[in-house]
Amino acid sequence: MPDFPTLAQLAEDLESGRTTSRKLVEACLARIADPTGEGQRAFIHVDKDAALAAADAMDALRKAKAAPSRYAGIPISIKDLFDIKGQVTRAGSRALDDSAPAEHDAATVARLRKAGFVVIGRTNMTEFAYSGIGINPHYGTPKGAWNRADGHVPGGSSSGAAVSVLDGMAHGALGTDTGGSCRIPAAFNGIVGYKPTQRRVPLDGSVPLSFSLDSIGPLARSVSCCAILDAVLAGEPIVALRPWPIQGMRLAVPTTIALDDLEPEVAATFERALKTLSDHGAIVERIEMAEFHDIGPMNAKGGFAASESYAWHRYLITAKGDVYDPRVFVRIMRGEAQSAADYIDLLNERRSLIARVNARIAPYDALVLPTTPNTPPKIADLADDQAFARENIRALRNCSLINLIDGCAISLPCHREGDVPVGLMLAGAGGSDHRIFELAAGMEAVIRV
Repeated sequence: MPDFPTLAQLAEDLESGRTTSRKLVEACLARIADPTGEGQRAFIHVDKDAALAAADAMDALRKAKAAPSRYAGIPISIKDLFDIKGQVTRAGSRALDDSAPAEHDAATVARLRKAGFVVIGRTNMTEFAYSGIGINPHYGTPKGAWNRADGHVPGGSSSGAAVSVLDGMAHGALGTDTGGSCRIPAAFNGIVGYKPTQRRVPLDGSVPLSFSLDSIGPLARSVSCCAILDAVLAGEPIVALRPWPIQGMRLAVPTTIALDDLEPEVAATFERALKTLSDHGAIVERIEMAEFHDIGPMNAKGGFAASESYAWHRYLITAKGDVYDPRVFVRIMRGEAQSAADYIDLLNERRSLIARVNARIAPYDALVLPTTPNTPPKIADLADDQAFARENIRALRNCSLINLIDGCAISLPCHREGDVPVGLMLAGAGGSDHRIFELAAGMEAVIRV
């Protein structure tokens, strides 16, 4: 895969005049249009004319020394879940085809535009964001990074977002994460994906899956790239990352559930990364997390995602249920059987879970665990519904633990060049976002050695 530049490198190139926003946008558009590439499946809509016009505007502002930020003019992609003024938000579905165009940008899209990022287009996704695999029967499924000739899944639900960054069709991507939808595609494609503490980034203008669990985060090429985009999304100042020294890091590896049923490649790569961290002076402790055993029973009836998605979809399903992806439809419909009492129980159980887990992990700087227990399966192998369900549940398992505890987490690639992509996840309690970024920045350069 080509070695595309980071946001910091692009900002330097723009500032020095080595490139222009128009050149960057034209290069991204050419990669999207390449008939031998994944652009036609990674994107649902490409904003060619608007992106070129915005690029010219950013170049003019930079020439006048009035660029809104160092990153003005850098093209990024937007998951099809977000409103973009004047466009229909389809959420990877056909059920919303006749919806009215959005009257306003989503809050996060508006913040990215305010910083000068150029919207290159809307990326493909699992319909209504309801799977960790990334297959879409309506718009096709972009092939992920691994062994493209055989066609492996890109991960979901932010499938096109990850592929757009991987293939240089955008230099950063806006995604969402309800149970791993930024981190899973990042892990499956060897890039970085971040799930923030939910309350930091506004959900306004995005189609919900589960308003209790939905988080909005970036996918990009480095920890620093994700930190830059995260700051913009959260409305915070962009500050230089201060990488933590690995020496003395206190890392906890949860042995409960998170290490079960790992594929051999994942287990070997993860253990090598842990040894590398230990060799560099990190204090790595394996701990029981009995609280994680409570999550399975909480989700037995579909959990928050089923109940809250059903509440949003029930009228649309009555009118257009026949055009839904059947695999998404059946998961949404699990919410129909949940009672108000079931939902209140969920709220109370989650509140207790968060408090108990936060107490358990308080002595540590972060949890560290494999992002997914599985490697990217072949698209062709998931034609069978049972095989799809099995791999989807596996892909979501570890990431969803962090959403349930209202935490924040980042997925870093930890595989060696040429090996199947494997993600290492660093996670912390809600509100520890800046620490997680600093820890990740400290270990990013060594865990792939």
